[in-house]
Amino acid sequence: MGFSKSVVKDLALSTDVWVPNSALAVVIPAYNEAATIAAVADGALHMTPHVIVVDDGSQDDTAEIAQQLDVEVIRLGGNKGKAAALIAGFQHAMTLDVQGVVTLDGDGQHQWSDIVKVAEAGFLAGNRLVIGSRLHQPENFPKSRLRANRIANFWISWAAGHRVADSQSGFRYYPISLLRQIDFSSLRSGGFVFESELLIKAAHAGYSTISVPIPALYDGEIFRPSHFKPVRDITQIVVMVAWALIRRGMNPYGLYRSLKPEV
Repeated sequence: MGFSKSVVKDLALSTDVWVPNSALAVVIPAYNEAATIAAVADGALHMTPHVIVVDDGSQDDTAEIAQQLDVEVIRLGGNKGKAAALIAGFQHAMTLDVQGVVTLDGDGQHQWSDIVKVAEAGFLAGNRLVIGSRLHQPENFPKSRLRANRIANFWISWAAGHRVADSQSGFRYYPISLLRQIDFSSLRSGGFVFESELLIKAAHAGYSTISVPIPALYDGEIFRPSHFKPVRDITQIVVMVAWALIRRGMNPYGLYRSLKPEV
């Protein structure tokens, strides 16, 4: 286990960087991503040999394409949702001798070359969860998604007790020690709400979040419509967070801390 120091020419970086090797696993949940999964998974292999593609009951050739690469492919029996796909990937990653797990979507919205940025921040930060934040480029967001994201950020930051940037980004680094502490059966949410609830659970376990900037890729960069539905999913997130706050007496100190700058 450890890091390997190398020059990553594919990333067009001007200096040497610490590149996660066997210490990192990458989990890619995928549903009907035949157009993009090969490029995403093959790119992740530049970062680590531990690449896990979880096919969430795709109706296209996502799984078959992934199986042609040197990656681990987990096929769920039917479309179980993103929460089930992530949990399956996490459970497999926890059988490996790794220090952390990076998650990214299989639709091409995330650049695999940013794995090194997110993972490096995670390794350096220790017991922190790292979010690849797209909010430094708000002009690139569809307005409805930007509004929904900011609403979710407010509520999740309150419940977590610290400022959370881009709570709806699926590009994240999770310390393996955090994943081993989480009782996934206790999480009540599915779909995109699961990732929001996981941020709150992490905070309650003593793992705060930091963010690193990544590009906001929309307007033709994605090959299929997003599975994220702003009105439906943000409503479900707010309901989940409201119950979490009620159970903790509305956590007024958490609200105060959430308004402070990220540290």
